[in-house]
Amino acid sequence: MKFAAFELHGRVATGCVDNDQLVALPALAAQDMAAWLIQPPERVASALAAARADAADVVSWSKARLLPAVPAPGKIVCLGLNYADHAAEGGHAKPEFPSFFMRGASSLAAHGAPMVRPQVSDTFDFEAELAVIVGRRSRHLAPRNALAAVAGYTCFNDGSVRDWQRRTSQWTIGKNFDATGPLGPWVVPAAELPAGAAGLKIESRLNGQVMQSSNTSLMLTSVVDALCLLTQAMTLEPGDVIAMGTPSGVGHARKPPVFMRGGDRIEVEIERIGVLANPVVDEQR
Repeated sequence: MKFAAFELHGRVATGCVDNDQLVALPALAAQDMAAWLIQPPERVASALAAARADAADVVSWSKARLLPAVPAPGKIVCLGLNYADHAAEGGHAKPEFPSFFMRGASSLAAHGAPMVRPQVSDTFDFEAELAVIVGRRSRHLAPRNALAAVAGYTCFNDGSVRDWQRRTSQWTIGKNFDATGPLGPWVVPAAELPAGAAGLKIESRLNGQVMQSSNTSLMLTSVVDALCLLTQAMTLEPGDVIAMGTPSGVGHARKPPVFMRGGDRIEVEIERIGVLANPVVDEQR
């Protein structure tokens, strides 16, 4: 089962992907996506059957105005240098502790929506990542119960404005330009994937050419470890997003470097989750 966020009758809706349609589900909570992901399958099936009866709640996938998979997360916590080969290609030693940074919701974009290369930079890079969607309020998690906090998983492209990222010792500014971080296209419930989403192929393609190809089993800090570390410091809330870092093959490390330009198309694919695809446009003055 897959859940997507979209605009319906002027409101934000969470729906089930049903073949080539999106069927809107009734509102459950402030963070509807997280709330539906943790519902028992039989409740989802019942709600889906009822929603199908109202044609106004059913839209074609191709015509839906999709939103980022979690439209308004309270927190987006990102891990940097979480694959050894990516750390190495950037000239970094294998980290002893993960690098954490934050993104704002205004930096997100939906599947199919343009990624915007800002007018102030020619170094717009791609990063294929697994994203974790938190389903339950959590603090001081332990390895034995950490995965109970996870509602589901989706694809993320941590679009990075490299020259701005490197102007300071903190990466925040280069990671928060508007519409640079697509999240989607949908979320797959955690129960339908391997524990911690381990062992899944992850890949990025720029204009059809494979740029990154790896496996989530190679993450240095696992989903369990990331949840345990983060909840020592902060309370995770339903709808929070954790981006788990990218493998090697990013544009800035290539010789010569390869950066995204207006007219490009970038795809992030994660096995058993799906393909997140976006055109790239140049910001207009």
